[in-house]
Amino acid sequence: MADVPGTGIPAHLAERMSMAEQHEYLRRALSRRRVIGAAGGIAAGGLLAACSDDGGSPADKPSPATGDTDGGATAPFGRHLALGADPRTQMRIAWQVPSAVKKPFVRYGTKPGELTERVAAELRPLKTPSLGAKLPALEQYYVHAALDSLDPGTTYHYALGHEGYDDGKASASFRTAPGRPGTFTFTAFGDQGVTRAARSMGKLIGDRDPAFHLHAGDICYAEETGHGREDDSKYDARVWDTFMKQIDPVAAKVPWMIATGNHDMEAYYSPNGYGGQQARWALPENGFDAREAPGAYSFVYGNTAVVALDANDVSYEIPANLGYTDGRQTKWLDQTLGRLRANDAVDFIVVFFHHCAYSSSTHASDGGVRSAWVPLFDKHRVDLVINGHNHVYERTDAIRSDALQRPLPIGGSAQPARDGTVYVTAGGGGRELFDFSAPDSYAGHQKPRDAVGTFTWQRGRGKERAQVEWSRVRYTGYSFLAVEVTAGARPRLKATAMSDGGMKIDSFELVARA
Repeated sequence: MADVPGTGIPAHLAERMSMAEQHEYLRRALSRRRVIGAAGGIAAGGLLAACSDDGGSPADKPSPATGDTDGGATAPFGRHLALGADPRTQMRIAWQVPSAVKKPFVRYGTKPGELTERVAAELRPLKTPSLGAKLPALEQYYVHAALDSLDPGTTYHYALGHEGYDDGKASASFRTAPGRPGTFTFTAFGDQGVTRAARSMGKLIGDRDPAFHLHAGDICYAEETGHGREDDSKYDARVWDTFMKQIDPVAAKVPWMIATGNHDMEAYYSPNGYGGQQARWALPENGFDAREAPGAYSFVYGNTAVVALDANDVSYEIPANLGYTDGRQTKWLDQTLGRLRANDAVDFIVVFFHHCAYSSSTHASDGGVRSAWVPLFDKHRVDLVINGHNHVYERTDAIRSDALQRPLPIGGSAQPARDGTVYVTAGGGGRELFDFSAPDSYAGHQKPRDAVGTFTWQRGRGKERAQVEWSRVRYTGYSFLAVEVTAGARPRLKATAMSDGGMKIDSFELVARA
């Protein structure tokens, strides 16, 4: 089988290699190219996310793309917020600049004309090696600021700056979580990319003005294959620039909390494929190992706990990173869910990640997810699980132990502690859509109560076909999930799925206690 063009991995090798093995192969290949003068001056160390503070940081020299570090040439773009581990007092602000800057910072305050507070920011350069004639070496520059000790339930205005750039005007605002639980809304979808539909879906999220947005992975598709294998003709880091500009109008005011999808593994930067993610995003660092698994974290907003997971660690369908945490993520999940469920202030637990536990669309269900995590969702009475991966909307009835426990029709209500967990696939965020291609599938709003044909990915055995009864609502258009949560004597979680045209696809209610 022919080698992949440029510095890629031969296809027959890539299929058998983990992400760590691919990273090492690429690191050595590009290092050899540099020795013989064919790497265009990109050192082997440039394969890694350049997040260190060592003296070799490219922050001290201009980008080849601009050759300029004055303020006008380095105006910030691609703003994106993220909640800290305590959303009442913490916010993370990130942005991008087109070339290296010095002494970046954020000004902020409770009045747009009085940004009296200032916090220093961190520049995280990211180098991508030359991946062939069509993809020259690239340097990208991401900036991150951590705002702590904020006041709960407060609106803050902020402005971005660096040496030579400081207009002092507020460019956006955000609001911290309230000190006491109340009513709030969050949104969710996955599989967005850079398309006209993706831009439209982002605008719809902004129109909802949610407290935060959950992105269930496969973020921008700079890596097109999605197999955890490198193909030079398919990976283009420049897509991230376009994506960041695309989400800026919304993500500058709404925190985007991301999960890691199979298209988000990028072997050029680190053995686990997440060096690029660590340069671009600043997420809560309260998982079991923020450096190794940045996509595993949790936060509590009001009366709702949210847990993010990296399903690449357990996926049987796409095994490039299968087992890379050596079971530590699953152990952390068990401990975290137990702690959250024992917290009297937490009424609902929402878990989100990329690969589907239960879906009957193109990728169907992942047996690795079911084997490792579904027993823990049952054990700790998780209320709602949100996935992407399948580019459709699909919602289950209440499930426990892989079996339907309670039908949950459109507009219906369930009590997860008694009835089981509800699983939602919200993969209609903007990329090309999938369908429900099984002969007996029903691609309407509410399916008949007949079983439908689908399959589950099994380790070493491929697809295991099955007839299932848990698929309640299935829709093949672009869509997102909006969830309104209320606290009080009768806490409720009301979820509504909306199409890009404003049509209500689905609605259901989860009750914390009778």
